Amino acid sequence: MEETFDRARSGDVTRLGELLAMGVPVNLTNGRGDTLLMLATYHGHTAAVELLLGLRADTARVNDAGQTPVAAAVFRQRGDLVRALVGAGADPGHGPKNAWVIAEYFGLEEMTALLRELSEGT
Repeated sequence: MEETFDRARSGDVTRLGELLAMGVPVNLTNGRGDTLLMLATYHGHTAAVELLLGLRADTARVNDAGQTPVAAAVFRQRGDLVRALVGAGADPGHGPKNAWVIAEYFGLEEMTALLRELSEGT
């Protein structure tokens, strides 16, 4: 299963897609509670995130550090991934170290503005 996590981290969508097609669970979780979606998001792999969202990966899964994929996208200041995740149903307020908390703690004003924009649009 480690190969699957490596493919999510590296953004190798071709091999990741093959592994998922062979039956690897889309919500596979490593020893730190990170899902494939969390790893792809944290490492900024848009195509891998889109693949996983298309397969209905759980956007609400909280890892052992209390973070969700949308919180990781905010931390990495990836507005495109924040938009994709929220568009797929991610709640920026979910989890103890949620996207709002991360944006405030690190003073990420652009991310806070984006979260406000997305929350007002719903």
